[in-house]
Amino acid sequence: MGYQLIALDMDGTLIGRKGEISEGNREAIRAAIDKGKIIVLATGRPLRNARPFAEQLGLTFPLIINNGSEVWRDADTLYQRHVLPVDHVERIFAAITPYLGERLDFWAHTVEERIDLANIPEDKSKFQWLQFAVKTQDQDLLKSLREAFESWGIFDVSNSSPFNVECNPLGVNKGSGLQEVCRLVSVPIEQAIAVGDSLNDISMIRAAGLGVAMGNAQEAVMKAADTVAPGHLEDGVADVIRKYLL
Repeated sequence: MGYQLIALDMDGTLIGRKGEISEGNREAIRAAIDKGKIIVLATGRPLRNARPFAEQLGLTFPLIINNGSEVWRDADTLYQRHVLPVDHVERIFAAITPYLGERLDFWAHTVEERIDLANIPEDKSKFQWLQFAVKTQDQDLLKSLREAFESWGIFDVSNSSPFNVECNPLGVNKGSGLQEVCRLVSVPIEQAIAVGDSLNDISMIRAAGLGVAMGNAQEAVMKAADTVAPGHLEDGVADVIRKYLL
């Protein structure tokens, strides 16, 4: 039967340097939709930042949001949500507070809003936390925090660039999101393709029938993938779609 579905990471995969989807990628996606294929955006972004791209592409398919913490039936209908326990969030804050400022930045996506240095809430229980990330150019500090988060055994730890570490609920990632989407649309995961460039894409690249790393991907992603596409500035997504879906 061939491949029926493709899950696309956004930043560093579908989206170019200027934050736009190239005409080549748009044309390939339109052609795949016309052929009855399913196009799924699988992103670490919150829905509010992913929805405009889904609308731009005319997608009416499920979305994998915040690294799998949410799966949406479409851009308007929530299907599944996983949140971080508040005590886990408090534990992250306790670990990073000594470094916040010049050495370390952070952001967190909640159901309600984005949280960062400018609006850290006193009562963290008032929010539903979907994802927590720290960012720094200090690779020693980043490595230390990553090892700490992993050692606690309560997070799914990944990244979306070499300069950050992202935490989701344990067992929740783009791979688990892809499995839910495949069940939702009744497509065997063996007939799914997953394309990405960062560590938060490895779970879906391994889960899919065909896992594709972008030419600009981190080394670990390339090692996990079945094949490597051209980079995100070379319409790599269009190349994958033409080869495997059209």
